[in-house]
Amino acid sequence: MLYILPLLFLHILSYPLLAFITWSINPEIFHVGIFSVRWYGLLFAASFVLGYFIMRKIFRHEGVSLQKLDHLTWYMIFGTLIGARLGHCLFYEPDFYLPNPVEIIKIWNGGLASHGAAVGILIALYVFSRFEHCSYVWILDRITIVVALSCFLIRMGNLMNSEIYGISTNLPWGFVFVRERETIPRHPTQIYEAFSYLIIFIVLCQIYRKNKGNPYPGVLMGAFFVLIFVVRFLIEFIKENQVAFENGMLLNMGQILSIPFIILGIYLLLRPKSFQNNPMAFHETSD
Repeated sequence: MLYILPLLFLHILSYPLLAFITWSINPEIFHVGIFSVRWYGLLFAASFVLGYFIMRKIFRHEGVSLQKLDHLTWYMIFGTLIGARLGHCLFYEPDFYLPNPVEIIKIWNGGLASHGAAVGILIALYVFSRFEHCSYVWILDRITIVVALSCFLIRMGNLMNSEIYGISTNLPWGFVFVRERETIPRHPTQIYEAFSYLIIFIVLCQIYRKNKGNPYPGVLMGAFFVLIFVVRFLIEFIKENQVAFENGMLLNMGQILSIPFIILGIYLLLRPKSFQNNPMAFHETSD
């Protein structure tokens, strides 16, 4: 999926004399009858596939059974989808979805919220840790590495959908999102976020490698929460509000929801010793 990046770069360079970039990419790759393959869905699926291979390398390095990873993958899929969908419905459009709960399950209509996905993953991994007798902090620390990469791919999917873009700009890299009937250049906030998340993924990988696969419990998770959600908080200032009720707010919903995660991340970084360092990732416990 990373081959999209050089194509995007070449696309930008092809307009060196213009004050903006016209973006009219079709979000649908191809379709056969009622079945269609879209960039967003492909990139979303790629996040799980690449995440699986990265986690497999981590599990092998730390001597953990790959059967546990197969179980973990399903927890991650359901936790992400359910959390992201409920997050969008309850935080951004409760007036529509609460009276029409059946619409919630129609994930092809409406949106997904990254903050809801974060909560869904936290809950899913807690359940996983209980059933699989796994250290909750151990699995969270490692899963944040692949989640950062997933955030990068999903934001690139948003770009291909011409959605979640920024306010108007006069900068030469402003995008005119033709498919959304836009006529003025806007900040490509999807790209800002995507590359920020890619850098965060690299940083987390370096922390893991520098500590030879045994970082102090809570450090990776804390760094993830602080870096990801500070980036999200700041970029929201130049992003168009997703729903109308945000227009009169000092901070929009994305920023408000980011604050608890930032505070939690700071706590984890300042007090990593609050977690007992168990050398065994998976261990037998009695419920």
